[in-house]
Amino acid sequence: MKSAAKILLVDDEPGMLRYIKTLLEVDDYKVETASTGEEAVERVQKGLQPDLVLLDVLMPGIDGLRTLEQLRQLQPGVKVVMLSCVSDTRKVVQAMKLGAQDYITKPFQKAELDAVIDLSLGQGKTAYGGEVEELSDDVFFIAASPEMRKIRSQAALVANVDIPVLLLGESGTGKEVLARLIHKLSPRAHRTFLKVNCAAVPADLLESELFGYEPGAFTGATHSKPGKFELCNKGTILLDEIGEMPPLLQAKLLHVLQDQQFSRLGSRSIVKVDVRILAATNINIPEALATKRLREDLYYRLNAFTLHLPPLRERKEEIPILLKHSMTRMSDQYARPPLPLSPALLQACQEHSWPGNLRELNNFLKRYLILGDESLAMAELLPKNDGTGGNRGDSTARSADAGGLKSVARSAKDEAEAQAITRALEQTNWNRKQAAALLQISYKALLYKIRQYGIAEAKSHHKLSAGA
Repeated sequence: MKSAAKILLVDDEPGMLRYIKTLLEVDDYKVETASTGEEAVERVQKGLQPDLVLLDVLMPGIDGLRTLEQLRQLQPGVKVVMLSCVSDTRKVVQAMKLGAQDYITKPFQKAELDAVIDLSLGQGKTAYGGEVEELSDDVFFIAASPEMRKIRSQAALVANVDIPVLLLGESGTGKEVLARLIHKLSPRAHRTFLKVNCAAVPADLLESELFGYEPGAFTGATHSKPGKFELCNKGTILLDEIGEMPPLLQAKLLHVLQDQQFSRLGSRSIVKVDVRILAATNINIPEALATKRLREDLYYRLNAFTLHLPPLRERKEEIPILLKHSMTRMSDQYARPPLPLSPALLQACQEHSWPGNLRELNNFLKRYLILGDESLAMAELLPKNDGTGGNRGDSTARSADAGGLKSVARSAKDEAEAQAITRALEQTNWNRKQAAALLQISYKALLYKIRQYGIAEAKSHHKLSAGA
């Protein structure tokens, strides 16, 4: 409750100190004040344990950043919100790297202060008022776990600071979604957002894709074409899988980061752009730097601030929300009624380790929606006994016998299904639409099952033998 929260307010301006103290006491917070960083540090050394510190950046003596550092040394878990009358990019970044929860610029409205405090103390779900934040028709951001609420708060903070941001995390954790969130929360939100997958574009084409070309630059270049950086001028560009960019092209990108200018392929003219660069990767950074796969100077340019997305297995409280929200969206997308998510299915989903993270979960949900069979969906989540899948951690504690029995049951069910589908295909002379009607499943579900069980190959063998 608010009345139980103790706030240490640190500001060297007496008028501002009284004003903020009054705002806080209206909401029954217990407010302690300090006029200098030294006084705040001394109070904590003597045993004060605030739930939150509101700390001015610019103060005589030790400034806010140094005070923040000392406070977190004394109490590593202390939550700190920085206050400042100027928006200084360098200081904002330093504060975040030192562990500040948030940053608010004076003067501010009481509602702004309330929102920041509520979020910092965990009394509000998010600063935007909910767990699900819609970013576009098919993209949404969920912050239901403490880790993701912290990332959302950091994203909102760094969005207003026009610096590169490096997004790290396993494949499928939602790095592109986080990039879109940063863009939406930034002053560039009304401008273009573009994503370039550096791993999906052949190395010899990536340079022209990013920077454009002039006629005659290479075989087939018959006209001028702007690159992604020009198309994204004043906006935000996400360079996904940045670790896959060729080293020579990394050097050119470094030049763009430093000078905001480049030349198209085949041209000597300089093109100037104003583009916010976000980069994402799932590579091992120290290893990539050691092997020269990633240029060290480029890494330090991109790494003005880093956000690390945790894997889904570390934020399992979000799984039911992801499933329910995605089910509603997918049912609209595929024009099918939403399927129930029973307690048993939700429990199985939360016990699964999701090595493919959000991408695996979405694909699982699509299959469930198309096939409409909860037992099949449950079987898909069972731990495999070949060491290639299943849950990490708690799944290893289950007995080998139990895992074996489940595997046998699943194998028998799969075999029976495959045989039933094969018979239906043979009865309809391999007319898949008629076979789907005979089996009382959708055509899409049948196609999925044919691929799953390798029955497509059986079909080709059937044709050969029939024509022999």
